[in-house]
Amino acid sequence: MAGDTPSRKRRFRLRRKPEAYQGGTGPAPGAQHAPAEPSVLLPSPGARDDERGPSASLEAAGRAGAPADRTTTYGTPAAERRLDAVRRGVLKSREGARAGIAHLADRLIENAPRVPVRDLATLRRQFPGLTPEQLADKLIAGAANATSTVGAGVGAAAMLPVPPAMPAEMAAEITGVAAIELKLIAELHEVYGQRPPGNLKERATAYLTSWTEERGIDVTKPATVNAAFGGRMKRELRQQIMKRMMRNLPNLMPFMVGAAVGAVMNRRDTKKLAERIRQDLRSRQVPWDALDRLPPLEQPENPKEIGF
Repeated sequence: MAGDTPSRKRRFRLRRKPEAYQGGTGPAPGAQHAPAEPSVLLPSPGARDDERGPSASLEAAGRAGAPADRTTTYGTPAAERRLDAVRRGVLKSREGARAGIAHLADRLIENAPRVPVRDLATLRRQFPGLTPEQLADKLIAGAANATSTVGAGVGAAAMLPVPPAMPAEMAAEITGVAAIELKLIAELHEVYGQRPPGNLKERATAYLTSWTEERGIDVTKPATVNAAFGGRMKRELRQQIMKRMMRNLPNLMPFMVGAAVGAVMNRRDTKKLAERIRQDLRSRQVPWDALDRLPPLEQPENPKEIGF
């Protein structure tokens, strides 16, 4: 028709129903309505979709285009599985730490009788002319130097940290330092005239208890000596090992920092332990002149190399 818009300028054209006739906008009489194709017909403004308003189409499109929701909130099966995995990992780590500490405690108990101890007569021959206090100072200084060397050696070994080797390095340090301090404790008891009764193994257990509790053995009270052989000793020994491991963690710092830190900390800890035990023994000191002639100490068949 002459009044119609040219076809090249038509942007949108709604498909007409074939039943419509030229004389009006309504359908022809008796005509059947053809089903509209949803892909062709455009929604008119204000039309309701699924009786919920125009936003329903946008919501449906958003749900269709969004990726599948992987629920990660607590209470869902996926979250519960992850929590169970973390819980099992923590329990395994705790059990491994307990087993390692128990094994280290058994090693200390096994090595305690192998620590060589010099009796009072041997000490007086090696350091002639010294008083008991001077001799105790000499022993403490030697033990502090030895534990400082152990700490520096372990720190140097951890210069380039290797995580799998760290537990072994810490165990080696604790074992070496404990052997040196056990020797120091036993010889301080000799200097102050407080040798515990019993054989080699019983005395070693008493010295190990003294190291664990950081106190001297009172030989005049059998209860303090007999307490060393009870089941409480292992529990306190494990606690002492755990405390030492926590204190020795800075020794594993890389680039030779751990060597310096380990040397300083081991020297300080050994002197602090020695002063506590020395103060305890000094209150019960027996003068050398009043001491009965003590028999020489038994020496272990396979002595452990201490280094001082």
